[in-house]
Order: sequence, then C-alpha cells, then structure tokens
Amino acid sequence: MATIDVMLPYYGDVAQMKEAAQSVLDQTFTDFRLVVLDDGYPDPEPARWFGAMDDTRVVYLRNEENLGANGNYRKAVELVQADWFVMMGADDVMHAGYLSAVINAVARFDVDIVQPGVQVIDENGARVLPLVDRVKKAITPRVPEGGAELGGEQLAASLMRGDWAYFPSIAWKTAAVREIGFRTGLDVVQDLALILDIVKRGGRMALLSDVVFDYRRHSASDSSVRALDGRRFDEERDFFLSEAARFSGLGWHRAARTARRHLTSRLNAASLLVKAYRSDQGSPRALWRHIFR
Repeated sequence: MATIDVMLPYYGDVAQMKEAAQSVLDQTFTDFRLVVLDDGYPDPEPARWFGAMDDTRVVYLRNEENLGANGNYRKAVELVQADWFVMMGADDVMHAGYLSAVINAVARFDVDIVQPGVQVIDENGARVLPLVDRVKKAITPRVPEGGAELGGEQLAASLMRGDWAYFPSIAWKTAAVREIGFRTGLDVVQDLALILDIVKRGGRMALLSDVVFDYRRHSASDSSVRALDGRRFDEERDFFLSEAARFSGLGWHRAARTARRHLTSRLNAASLLVKAYRSDQGSPRALWRHIFR
C-alpha cells in the first residue's frame, strides 16, 4: 500500500488537469497512488491519456453520473487506501518536493492536517497575488522555519477571522476524515467545515513555511461566480453563525465571537460590489445584505 494517496476529483479543463496529474508523477517522493475521479466531463481525452500510461500507481475512474464537487469529494474519501491523502485540485500544481515536505511533517508532528506553504498562479501559470490572497497571507499565523503545530480554540478563532487555508494543498489523516466526513449541503466552505470539525474533536494542524504548491485562481471559478451572485456569502453567513453556536457549546467564546463577526467575509463581499454592479451575474443587493447582517 502506498504511503499517501493523491485523490484528483476532476471536471473541467483537460490541459490543466494533465498539468496537475503530471506534477504528481514528477514528485521526488515516489511512494504514492494517484486516483483520478472523472465526474463525467464530456471529453474522451482524459480516458485516452491515462489509459496510455504504463504506471501502476495511477488509477483512472469515470463516474457513471455527475456527482457534483461535494459528492465526488465524498466518493474520493471512500476510495482512499493510504493512511494520508491529498484532495488535489484538478487545475493546481505540486512542486516536485511537495509530497516529501508532507511526509516529513507527518513524521515530525502529531497532527491530522498538514497545510504547506502555497503560492497563487493565474490561468496561464503566472504568479499573482490578488486581494483575497493578500489578505490570506496577512492573516496566516507566522511559524518558524520547519513549521509548527496549531490546534484548539486558537486555530479555530484564527480560521474564523479569515480562512487562510488552501484546501487542494492540504494533506489529511485518513482516519480523522473518515470519522467525520464532508458535510452535505455545502458547496464553498466544505473544506473549512472539515478542518473545524477535526479541530473541535482535538485534532491539530501542522502549518509549514516552505512553499511547495501552486494554487490556481481564475475569475471563471465556481466560487467566484457564486460570490458575485451572493450564493457564496449566504452559505458563509449561515455557516459562521452555526459554528458560533458550536464554539459557544465548547466554551470557545473568542472563536464564537469571531465567527459571529465574520469580518473578512463581509469585507470580501464589499470588495466585490463594483464588479457585481457591472456584471450580468452579479447581485449587489445580496452582497449588501451580507455586509450588514
């Protein structure tokens, strides 16, 4: 059995998916399994490309029906065989030392989650730092070289101040995720919900300083469209308020206050107002509602 499984739920750009998969195959740490879950994308090229590979570490599966992102994530978790796994984005890119950094962190820290250093790229692979990622960078906890462990209310409050984690770059302890699972009914905060559910049960995160992963951000992403029309923020507001109640039940009052305020989420909505007024898909009224509710 492989040391770590890289799960690659896929639906979208074929060229970027190939780049993502190739970055896994180019890892310096080679004891992995790459599992591609094609969610019925209408193009025969992925099946042809993976079918031509002579590499027993690669598994290509095509869903008989489209499960959607959340459903495909949950199916991927069911198929994990290794003690650790990554739920990689099909348009993101691992640096060659990514898996080595993760495995070293797993050996050094007693954690359930590993968040490595991330840089952001655009559609063309150029390094960028848009406003949302500048904010993420500013609020990410500072850790010494080699990384550090975080957990408890301190980690929960930090993530409620602003979600600085990058889901596709995270490595997860399989047992911890299987015990909890992805919540149903969430489209844009399912990753944050999973992190917090693990933390509330005593789980911890290793936050690394080394940048070993490229996260691709582009304007056509599902989360960007959902932000402009307000659906993202409706989901976020409901989520933050429900988390505040859960934190209060644990006696984590600082985390609960931070969740109720959800200040960076409000500021994110405010930053999109001009774009929403100019876009046919935008809903300024929904953004205003989120800012002041």
